[in-house]
Amino acid sequence: MSLANTPDQLPVVVIGAGPVGLAAAAHLVERGLEPLVLEAGPGAGTAVRDWAHVRLFSPWAELTDPAAEKLLAPTGWVRPDGAAYPAGGDWVEQYLQPLADVLGDRVRYGTEVVGVARAGRDRVVDAAREEQPFAVHTLGTDGIEQRITARAVVDASGTWATPGPMGADGLPALGEKAAADRISYRVPDFRDPAVRARYAGRRTAVVGSGASAFTALAQLADLAEQEHGTHAVWILRRGLTGTTYGGGEADQLPARGALGLRAKAAVEAGRASAVTGFRTTAVERGSEGLVLVADDGRRLPPVDEVIVLTGLRPDLSFLSEIRLGLDERLQAPTALAPLIDPNVHSCGTVYPHGVTELSHPEQGIYLAGMKSYGRAPTFLALTGYEQVRSIAAALAGDREAAERVELTLPETGVCGGAGLYEEPEAAQPGGCCAAPATVRIGVGAEKTGGGC
Repeated sequence: MSLANTPDQLPVVVIGAGPVGLAAAAHLVERGLEPLVLEAGPGAGTAVRDWAHVRLFSPWAELTDPAAEKLLAPTGWVRPDGAAYPAGGDWVEQYLQPLADVLGDRVRYGTEVVGVARAGRDRVVDAAREEQPFAVHTLGTDGIEQRITARAVVDASGTWATPGPMGADGLPALGEKAAADRISYRVPDFRDPAVRARYAGRRTAVVGSGASAFTALAQLADLAEQEHGTHAVWILRRGLTGTTYGGGEADQLPARGALGLRAKAAVEAGRASAVTGFRTTAVERGSEGLVLVADDGRRLPPVDEVIVLTGLRPDLSFLSEIRLGLDERLQAPTALAPLIDPNVHSCGTVYPHGVTELSHPEQGIYLAGMKSYGRAPTFLALTGYEQVRSIAAALAGDREAAERVELTLPETGVCGGAGLYEEPEAAQPGGCCAAPATVRIGVGAEKTGGGC
């Protein structure tokens, strides 16, 4: 009998060797299932390596998965100090790559997933659909194409490769692509002399209002103290409110709160200036630099560089032959979207979720980790670890364990989550901004903190 006729003998394909993908593999191994992790990059945590210089605002205690730790323990691996805050590079070197090494040949590098479908069935065909395994098409760095059959697929490929554009309507602003050589969509690494020289003594616009924007503003402010003429222009699509700078001292992730306070200090000290209610529609290139134009006709003085940090979005192109059930706004699983929608929920109203909320009309396919949140910006690492624990239990046939979701998340300290409220009066009264609190989720959940 061929493997195509015995799906239980096939591996569970996991897309992405990042924190959640590797945790998924660890949970599958713990359940006696065989994972096959496909990673487009040359090593574990390829996306994390891109921001190796950025320090996480979660401590080590909240960045490792229990099933992964069990796999690592026999190797002599020692868990880092739980109270310490690693940089992205530390996360890779001290946890992600060692975990991938333990998984061995269950992880394939240089393997990009370019398509997922039911074997022999496009998305239109109903006949015997659920009886077929998945067909995963890959492209190697050597140009070789392969077709892998799988009993299930866990897509933990994240959203790092698809950052949001500068344009406030979700599309690139006019002229944005043409000015690509002066625009970055990542937090710069000022340890690199070439990067430092690019921004030193220049005016840089930072577009965005989340933790990444805070990081860029704080680092540019530090550079301004050392390099005369350096200045940041912070572009905000909304007005300045009490929540603009995050939770501050009320944030239960102290490092995240401190980051917002540093951004605030940069503005108050004059090393950065804030432009509010500015929704970019065009970028014009002139002899003196780039001019940003808003939908109300406002034109900003020229800047030399632009750093766009407007969030990330999922790449769904290689899942076009799979029947996904996605929310039309967030691009998150239909059942999950109402629980994480930043237009509706304040920071204190995140609910537990597992395999039930992550399921799709197509059985056996799951989006996990940041990709499961679509465009919602409130994902935490521990959330992803809990997701894949539940998914692995369901694939192993342990439905009771799969549905027993217990999770404690930290209070974010920011009503509205992603800062989507346009005006102060639109924010919900009271709630998380009134006082810090821990959201206790699930029966018997223990206080463990948040993610990344």
